[in-house]
Amino acid sequence: MAVPWSRCWRSSTGAAVVLDWCCGFSRRAFTHAASAGRRTDSSSAATQVLFRQGPVYNFNKPMTIARHRNRCLYTTPQVCCSICSDAKLKDPFSLAQKDLQNLYEDIKKQLLVSKAELKALCDYYFDGKGKAFRPMIVILMARACNVHSNKAGVLLPAQRSIAMISEMIHTASLVHDDVIDDSDTRRGKNTINKVWGERNAILAGDFILSAASMALARIGNNTVVSVLSQVTEDLVRGEFMQLGSKENENERFKHYLEKTFKKTASLIANSCKAVSILVNSDPEVHEIAYQYGRNVGIAFQLVDDILDFTSCANRLGKPSAADLKLGLATGPVLFACQQFPELHAMIMRRFSSDGDVDRAWQYVLKSDGVEQTNYLAQHYCQEAIRQISRLQPSTERDALIQLTELVLRRDKALNSVNLNVRCFTGMEGETL
Repeated sequence: MAVPWSRCWRSSTGAAVVLDWCCGFSRRAFTHAASAGRRTDSSSAATQVLFRQGPVYNFNKPMTIARHRNRCLYTTPQVCCSICSDAKLKDPFSLAQKDLQNLYEDIKKQLLVSKAELKALCDYYFDGKGKAFRPMIVILMARACNVHSNKAGVLLPAQRSIAMISEMIHTASLVHDDVIDDSDTRRGKNTINKVWGERNAILAGDFILSAASMALARIGNNTVVSVLSQVTEDLVRGEFMQLGSKENENERFKHYLEKTFKKTASLIANSCKAVSILVNSDPEVHEIAYQYGRNVGIAFQLVDDILDFTSCANRLGKPSAADLKLGLATGPVLFACQQFPELHAMIMRRFSSDGDVDRAWQYVLKSDGVEQTNYLAQHYCQEAIRQISRLQPSTERDALIQLTELVLRRDKALNSVNLNVRCFTGMEGETL
């Protein structure tokens, strides 16, 4: 059993830092009384939201929120429980299957080049074995927003283009990440930099990103261009943040969560916002889409950081303990540092001394760092559910709610939907 959240930090400031990030906007009034040792009814309710160990969607009291009511938004306090308990729900991958048909073939059409080697480089990761996780979220969000906006849920061509662009930006970032990290494997096969060298890999990533930018410009919506351009800036800033660390433990966790948003969640959040802009002029709807993507994206990365300690290399498609070997202190390590202060020095030297990686691994396994990181991921998923539940009911909205549960247990649950990935790619799928 994990210790209470407030005991994971040496000061109330540390708890406040994490809770501020969990809650998103500064206008969102989430109480910190529990972390400061004061017991109140409101702080107890907030703590229950963070620590409920049942299914993530079964929470009794919503978080304390300060926001303006919009009569166009759908509100029901019981929607999450009733929707997520419905056994007849289609899984999100099946629901997006038709819209994602020929996704990778359409991407390859954007990458038409005469030089054979460049074409081989660009097509290497668009072989149909990717997860298409981000395009799937974008498609479902687009249809959910369309239903909410009385558009009968019909997917607009520009919305599907954004789904395609999101996968192109994501893949370009992977190519560059592999060069920076000197990675040998990606998606169960050799990386581009391993096969063709670093220079060619960098050029391939640049070319994919430029093709995505051209596809974005063809949509012809300046607001959408501005929103998705933010993603590129965030990716670069996030990579720079990953190169450094913070001496202060409280600042270190905030640094980690901000880096996680920029490197992973920004693409999902801004892509969701972009498809909502194309069909609805209401800023609150845009914010719902953005906040859903933000919270699911951060939860996704938190679970990925957990899997680095709990899954084998075959399931991940990359070696386990990869983050430690790169000198990165992720959520499980930062939480473990509260119980094993010896980790502090290792974090600051980026696990560079002999035996650091093995010792850090053992400290994490002896601590409740994995469990606490899982609780944090649960909280982000709960907030994603609360946001998306404000849209009008639709099959796609329900699938987005269901997706939060799949994100939390994806090392097990998404093995069962691997078949659906093969359905719309036409090739063998990869475990998400």
